[in-house]
Amino acid sequence: MEGWDRGTKSVVGEIPLLSTRAGPRDGEAWRQRLKEEYRALIAYTSVNKSKDNDWFRISAANLEGTRWEGSCWYVHNLRRYEFPLQFDIPVAYPQVAPEIELPTLDGKTHKMYRGGKICLTVHFKPLWAKNCPRFGIAHALCLGLAPWLAAEVPILVDSGMVKHKDDEAAPADAAAASGSAAAS
Repeated sequence: MEGWDRGTKSVVGEIPLLSTRAGPRDGEAWRQRLKEEYRALIAYTSVNKSKDNDWFRISAANLEGTRWEGSCWYVHNLRRYEFPLQFDIPVAYPQVAPEIELPTLDGKTHKMYRGGKICLTVHFKPLWAKNCPRFGIAHALCLGLAPWLAAEVPILVDSGMVKHKDDEAAPADAAAASGSAAAS
C-alpha cells in the first residue's frame, strides 16, 4: 500500500479481505466465496455512503454470480457522468481478476480494450496477483475502476469524447422549440 494516499489506504482498509480460494466451477466453495464477495461489497458501499462518495451500483445478473451488471458515475466540473458497468467472473477467478467493461466508452480512449474493457494490466493486475485470494470484486472496483474513472473521465469530457446527458438532449430540445416557435 506504499504510494497510496491516506484516503485510499483508509477505504481499502475498511473493505474486508476474502479467504475462500474458489471460482465459479468450485460448487459449494464458490457459494461461500460469493457470500464473502457480498459482505465486502456491502462494507465498501457503506464506507462510500458514510463518506458521501457513493459512485456505483452493482449486482449479480445471474443466480450463479458469474455475471455482474450495474452502473458507475464520476462527477467532473459539478456534473455527473454515468456509465453502464458489466463484467464476467473468469473461470480462473480469483487467480485472475475480472475484466471490468464500460461498453458505452468502447473506442473512446486508448486505455481500453475491445468491448469496452478498461485497461488495468500495468497498475492493478500485479496488485491483484499479489493479494489473491484476499481481493475480490469490491477491491477491483476500489483499486481498479475508481482510479481509471478519475484518470480518464476528465480527459474524455474535456476532449469532447463524452458529453453530459443534458448537453446531448439540449440540441434536440432547441430544435423542437424553434420549430414550434416558427409554426406560431
